[in-house]
Amino acid sequence: MSKTKSLPYEDAVAGDKALVECQRVLAKFGCQSFGTMIDAERGVTMVQFKWRERNISLEASWKGYANAWQKVHPYPDRWNSPTRQQWDQKALAIAKVAVCSLLRDWVKGQVTAVECGIMSFDAVFMPHMLLPTGVRLIDRVKESGLLPAPDEKVVPMIQRSTP
Repeated sequence: MSKTKSLPYEDAVAGDKALVECQRVLAKFGCQSFGTMIDAERGVTMVQFKWRERNISLEASWKGYANAWQKVHPYPDRWNSPTRQQWDQKALAIAKVAVCSLLRDWVKGQVTAVECGIMSFDAVFMPHMLLPTGVRLIDRVKESGLLPAPDEKVVPMIQRSTP
């Protein structure tokens, strides 16, 4: 029996409920403010919060997720297939829901690491801290060339073999 390939979170259904749960996790952690936003032009969902005078902005790209989904699920070029545009819209719809659950789990994992003393808040969230200019630290570092550019944009995941 062959198992079809899948992408983590592609079957997620929580959507906005995942973002509400993310807010609960951050409130319990002691965050003073919390908000979510969608940047349709860049294709990202953002979670922003403030903790002890540190402003954080996390971003998850649904355009990036949709591209990854389409690599796992290539366009089926058959007579009864949806149009290419419909396939692209399906990928984006799946991605917009998936990134909400991904953000929730990312925040839960990072907050847990801080609460358990595995890592400090700064070590966990520093790349996503907002500078006084409103720019994330990681974006400032990238634009200033402080780190060498990686050879590839994405490190390929190791494929698991099924028994």
